[in-house]
Amino acid sequence: MLALAALVPAAVLISAAPAAAMNAGEGERSAEEKPTVVLVHGLWADASGWNEITERLQRDGFPVVATANPLRGLTGDSEYLAARLKRIEGPIVLVGHSYGGAVITNAANGNPNIKSLVYIAGLQPDRGETALALSAKYPGSRLSDDPTAPLPTALTAVPIPGPGDPSENVDLYLKPEKFREVFLSDRLDPETSDALAASQRPARPATFAEPSKTPAWKTIPSWAMVATLDYTIGAQNERFMARRAGSHTVEVDAPHAVHLTDPDAVTDMILAAAGSSSEDLTPSLARTGSPEQTRLAAGISVLALVSGGSLYAFSRRVRTVR
Repeated sequence: MLALAALVPAAVLISAAPAAAMNAGEGERSAEEKPTVVLVHGLWADASGWNEITERLQRDGFPVVATANPLRGLTGDSEYLAARLKRIEGPIVLVGHSYGGAVITNAANGNPNIKSLVYIAGLQPDRGETALALSAKYPGSRLSDDPTAPLPTALTAVPIPGPGDPSENVDLYLKPEKFREVFLSDRLDPETSDALAASQRPARPATFAEPSKTPAWKTIPSWAMVATLDYTIGAQNERFMARRAGSHTVEVDAPHAVHLTDPDAVTDMILAAAGSSSEDLTPSLARTGSPEQTRLAAGISVLALVSGGSLYAFSRRVRTVR
């Protein structure tokens, strides 16, 4: 998938976003009633990756749905999620990790109950963009160490019997020996990493190649978490997408699977998006904020640089696969 950025100077702390009003559904909902948090996983994962975050949110009184993501293609995956969201009454905070970010971007359209979008190291495509194109925008991915290879070298393809284009009729897995580096940036112990690699769910090439439709982040408030050690999508790509979407943003010293390594930070961001956080976000999180806030932070960063502060991509095309 993707590309990792060079680290930039720490962002200036800026105030987090306002909360959206929590009413509607069938009849009036009380101010105390919590929105439903819907968690959408990405590639090479499943809904169990949200377990710790689910437990934290449920302890705070939030209804939680950690839904399955089919990983068969952006159009079908988004339609599946949209259908499930329609069965939830009342306000919704919609959270997507990785490719799950592209899915929520499409599935949220037309659903007035969705009050906020939360991207956890997630894709935020604009209309017509693909996951492949976004992930190749800036360098840094460790998914391939050979840009000329017909398939990224960290992936293995398992053929799916049946008619159609053989390049599309495959399931793509992260090789077990690459999983800890690419997905986790070596932040979890080998035993845990091996167990996650063994239970990973594969992705079809259409998850990378299908163009996105009108993005919900243009009309729904959004939050974004940038994982600065992301070796899958890449921090620089995440920064670009979050800035373009005007998302309220934090940066965390964490790998692509930040929801596994830093569940408290992810929970804090979801609470902020739900309007239920009475405290500032975790001090270790550097907020980059909305576009206006980002410009202010950039100016301060330049001043810091002047005063002495320090400041392998694969972008090749794999036909319709990744």
